Amino acid sequence: MFDLTGKVALVTGGSRGIGRAASLALAKRGAHVVINYVSNEAAAREVADIIQGAGGKAEIVQFDVGNGDGAEKAIAEVAKRLGRLDVLVCSAGIAIDGLLLRLKDEDLDRIFAVNVKGSLACARAATKVMMRAKTGRIIFLSSVVGEMGNAGQTAYSASKSALLGITKSLARELSSRFITVNAITPGFIDTDMTLALTEEQKAAINSAIPLGRTGKPEEIAAAVVYLASDEAGYVTGQALRVNGGMYM
Repeated sequence: MFDLTGKVALVTGGSRGIGRAASLALAKRGAHVVINYVSNEAAAREVADIIQGAGGKAEIVQFDVGNGDGAEKAIAEVAKRLGRLDVLVCSAGIAIDGLLLRLKDEDLDRIFAVNVKGSLACARAATKVMMRAKTGRIIFLSSVVGEMGNAGQTAYSASKSALLGITKSLARELSSRFITVNAITPGFIDTDMTLALTEEQKAAINSAIPLGRTGKPEEIAAAVVYLASDEAGYVTGQALRVNGGMYM
């Protein structure tokens, strides 16, 4: 079950947090994983080394999803060199928090450039390959705040909500070519983004989660593996909530 042997999976933001966990999980199931990073080559290399050390296949590729043209060219080159691209996981994202009144235009532009336009650019590049193959999996990492909202994260929430609309529309566009498009909406997960929270803030968050704790990146990675697998072939246009019951 969930065998990905022989498939090529590209994970944006694959050197850290959820992307890192997804890269490791996909490789464990047999996929050849291409780990994207922007600037931290050492972190990406570490993930690749772990995979290769366990007998898996992995490589790293540098590009900034916020640069749409560069991202599309990089993905096209990967697909051409490896001969295929079966899975795209759009995990790269940024959060610039603050009340909307205090956010600068450059902050808004960067949030949408990475979280929305970057995901669209990567999906467009992957789609060209997957349509020829008449198969593929595209997985967007949205967020629980894209569904329920959160004070101080209006712009971030808007960008993650946009991914849900993209998921549904693109799923309809690509269904005739047997390409599935889905999103995952993680709740509060133990990553670099949550490390900056104080213990008081963490306690307040946990009190709002029915399961009483934050999630682990590996729990999101498990959902990625499922959606990337053949077993999820009849699932498309969906948002899979992995949030401990924070939003139902």
